[in-house]
Formats: sequence, C-alpha cells, structure tokens
Amino acid sequence: SDLRQMLATKSVENIQFLPFLTTDANNLSWLGYGCLKGDGTVITVNAIGAALQTLYILVYLYYSPAKRPVLLQVLLLLAVVVTGCGYFTILVDTGTRLTHLGLFCSIFTISMYLSPLADLAKVVRSKSTRCLSFPLTVTTLVASSSWTLYGLQLHDPYITVPNVPGIVTSLVRFWLFQRYRPEQDKPY
Repeated sequence: SDLRQMLATKSVENIQFLPFLTTDANNLSWLGYGCLKGDGTVITVNAIGAALQTLYILVYLYYSPAKRPVLLQVLLLLAVVVTGCGYFTILVDTGTRLTHLGLFCSIFTISMYLSPLADLAKVVRSKSTRCLSFPLTVTTLVASSSWTLYGLQLHDPYITVPNVPGIVTSLVRFWLFQRYRPEQDKPY
C-alpha cells in the first residue's frame, strides 16, 4: 500500500523510509544465509523480497524531496552489507560461518519484529491505532507463522526462533486494533 500511495500521490509524505531500508537489509542477510545453507526456499523468498524492497527504495528516492539523507542511508546500508560480507567471508572460518550468520539474521529479525511495539505507548495514550498498519499486521502474522512452521520442519532454530516474536507482536497489535477500534479514533 505504501508503494501504491507513493505512485498515486507522487509524494513520500507520511511514509517512513527506514522500514524499507531495514527490510532490504534483512532480506539480503537471509539471502546470504540461504546461499550458504543451500536452501532454495530461503534464497527465492529473500531474493524476491530484496528486489521488491530495492524497488520501494528507488521509488521513495525518486519522489523524495530531500534526496541527500535518503542516499546517505542507502550508502550506509551498502557499507554495512559489504562489511558484513567481508566479515563472514574473510574473518569467520567456514565451520562456524552458518552459525554466526544465522545468529546475526535471527537477532536482526527479532529486532525488526519488536520495533512496531515502540508505538505501543502512543497507541495506549491516544487510544488510537492510527499509527499501526492493519495490512502489515496481517502480513506479519502470516509471514512469521509460515517461517516458524518452515523452521520447525527443517529443525532450524535460526529460522524458527526469530519468527516467534513476529507472531506475538502481531497478536498484540490485533488486540490493540480490537481494543481501540478505528471508528473510535480521536485526533492525536
């Protein structure tokens, strides 16, 4: 819906850039994990995810009136990715590389799933869920549940464990949507 809004309004107003960037970094990290593990599902899903997030970033950059901060953040992401590739390729021995990368991806994914809870105090204080995205909540629940089941099937804790917080945070957000219904919304 954010991409559709940017294209329709030819503006990035009220759309945050950081989620696009962090999701792209997350997809690229998991893509590396999938390549190292030789897991076609992880590779395919995250290659598509990285391509879509990169498209969102390019559209955001195109419509953004302040291009310099966006470009600096993209360059910072590229520097982090290149540094990470160098670290996992050069400094980590082959025997523990998958473990180190899996742990890194897990921590990054958990932090992404927990980040929407930063708005929790704002939602409770204002008694409004206006700052939460219902479609994103549904998507997060479906995606994190799917990845949890996939990880359980493979007995891969690096896939299973970081997706459980996605399920929990989605359920918390659903509870907030039920508790503070949109028709009861008040201005901030």
